Amino acid sequence: MTTTQRPMRADARRNYERLLAAAGAAFAEQGTEASLEDVARAAEVGIGTLYRHFPTRRALLEAVLHDGVVTLDVRARELLESDSPEEALLEWMRHLVVHTTAYRGLAATLMSSIRDPGSELYVSCQTMRSSSARLLAAAQRAGAIRHDVTDADLIKLVNAIAWAGEHGDDDAERLLGLMMDGLRVRYERS
Repeated sequence: MTTTQRPMRADARRNYERLLAAAGAAFAEQGTEASLEDVARAAEVGIGTLYRHFPTRRALLEAVLHDGVVTLDVRARELLESDSPEEALLEWMRHLVVHTTAYRGLAATLMSSIRDPGSELYVSCQTMRSSSARLLAAAQRAGAIRHDVTDADLIKLVNAIAWAGEHGDDDAERLLGLMMDGLRVRYERS
């Protein structure tokens, strides 16, 4: 027997949308550890309403990030059609850094969620990891990227760049370039 979820009442849907908007603004201003009480107040609902919709902070963060993760996945699929898998991988990493630096604290939160199937962010993390794996594999098949590099390595390195950006290093492009230099296949001269 399957259970079907009833559609939200109009007032519940409005509360849900107001909570998402308020959380997005609070996370942008204060980081992922923003006060949930402040989020509820900004959405003009009680804290109980917030917790009915989002039982945990990570559930709320997942909902706020959802559309961005879908957009990233679509972009990764488009980049797979590129004539230059190496450039496609670099472009993907740029998008991933921008996504991961959207909110202070997000890089650390994502890294702690990527290996935790119980985390509300796990599915999103796995979507980003899968997208990274496909683009990495294409660049490796093209002979541009070392074969000992894994998708887990890529995610860790991109998150490290995002974390550095959160802590005052605004030179992500240079750091991505250095990272790519380390990932590229090296040919020895004869």
